[in-house]
Amino acid sequence: MPLTQKRNKQAQVLKALAHPLRILVVEHLLNGEKCVNDIKDLFDVSQPNVSQHLNILKYSEIVDFHQRGNLRCYFLKDPKNIKNLIRVTQEMIK
Repeated sequence: MPLTQKRNKQAQVLKALAHPLRILVVEHLLNGEKCVNDIKDLFDVSQPNVSQHLNILKYSEIVDFHQRGNLRCYFLKDPKNIKNLIRVTQEMIK
């Protein structure tokens, strides 16, 4: 992958995480997969709002999902690196 394309992908990931609710979702997904309704209940937001944020995270290849009947259950594609990224950003604001 050319350097410019890598930097564009890097910026896309950082932009996807540049929202408080998406950071919270990712932090909860560090504990394991969650279905949309589980996430909705954690944050007291509407299901369409949660789905919109999850789509942004999916488009940026931070999360993926599988169908379980009518449920979509999301998980982190690379939990180790996401955990490190979250940790680094938390340390920056201490």
